[in-house]
Amino acid sequence: MSKLIAYRLALAVPQLAVVALVVFSMIYLVPGSPAGAILGASATPDRIRQVEAQLGLDQPALERLAEWVRQALGGDLGVSYVSSLPVTDLITQRLPATLSLTFGGMVVALVFGVGLGVLAAVRAGLPDRLIGAATSVGLAVPEFWFGLVLLLLFAVELGWVPVVAYTPLTGDPLGWLRGLILPSLALGAGAAALIARQTRGAMVAALASPYVDTLTAAGVPRGRIVLRYALKNAMVPVLATTGLTFRILIGTSFVVEAIFAFPGVGQLLLTSVIGKDFPVVQGGVIVIACLVIVVNLLIDVGYGLLNPKVRPQ
Repeated sequence: MSKLIAYRLALAVPQLAVVALVVFSMIYLVPGSPAGAILGASATPDRIRQVEAQLGLDQPALERLAEWVRQALGGDLGVSYVSSLPVTDLITQRLPATLSLTFGGMVVALVFGVGLGVLAAVRAGLPDRLIGAATSVGLAVPEFWFGLVLLLLFAVELGWVPVVAYTPLTGDPLGWLRGLILPSLALGAGAAALIARQTRGAMVAALASPYVDTLTAAGVPRGRIVLRYALKNAMVPVLATTGLTFRILIGTSFVVEAIFAFPGVGQLLLTSVIGKDFPVVQGGVIVIACLVIVVNLLIDVGYGLLNPKVRPQ
């Protein structure tokens, strides 16, 4: 298992390098100058040149990239052009909200997805057809529309949950959990449908395997066969889907953040792109890439525990 972890960590280095290069290249292809966005109506060619010199934007692109990488390796992601605050501090303030929402959506996706998938596999007939129809609806409904419906119904009309959902965990744990219910449901519904379909297919294949007949003939209870043996084997392809699902949830969470007024990284990146605050954009994308790599590493470890064949020899 240590070889698997070392192998994945070694792959993370070129992945982050490619992400940094692509992000750096693309944001500097955006029309207009950050200096012009900072100066606003008072921007003149001379003032723009002065501000660009102060920000180091008059240096060659490769020199700026090399300097940014050198600072990032030391934990310094630069300083915001707009607020003059360290990018690391800005992202650190926003990251807990995004992590709370993303992992809340992941919990909803796994609990409902795996549960409904197993139920559909072991209950052929009407339950299977109903779950199949529900997953089709879940895949078709956009997260932002579902989030708006939940917000209007349970927050505005019934008043069961707060309209402004996010509360810091350290300030009010119960309020934090209560505020996560609707955003997590909105974010995780589509992912739950995807995982449910994958789980059902894997469970059907597992229950049709010869070892299930052997266990049944040996008198092993049906529930034990389903939960202990079939589900364990079915989770191998489901884990692969989970990694893809997490990446989807990271992107979708930015939309859900706007609906439920979450002060997350998504809102920070959106305002930074509009304001051409490039250091914040670069830092935010790199942090998200690191988060995805860490989650994929954890999934790969779980995949290796369930299926030893994928471990490096």
